[in-house]
Amino acid sequence: MYSEMFKSISEQTELALSPYLKFNKLLTKNAEELTELQLAAVRAYSDLGISQLKAMNEVKDMQSFTAFSGMQHQALTEFANQLTNDSKKITAAAQTFKADVEELVTDNVKKTATKA
Repeated sequence: MYSEMFKSISEQTELALSPYLKFNKLLTKNAEELTELQLAAVRAYSDLGISQLKAMNEVKDMQSFTAFSGMQHQALTEFANQLTNDSKKITAAAQTFKADVEELVTDNVKKTATKA
């Protein structure tokens, strides 16, 4: 008798907490993905900045200064492309997370509606 009661309570608790667990997994996955994107972005921007500092260290006369100045356009283009790519990746991650959460909510609404 008590065994069935505890089993029933356990099943009901598991059903009640299931949406929270699924949401927590989605949130964790999204946080991990965004962290990886941010780390990659920081690495790319750091590499670009360091390469610019190294190039600046090579400036010793007017000719090397002219060459360095000419490279700045390329560096700015790289930077702009990196920003664009990073923003696209973050937008895609946000859209995926939004779609996953919407799917989770829809599934839970359907389950709740069928039980009622």
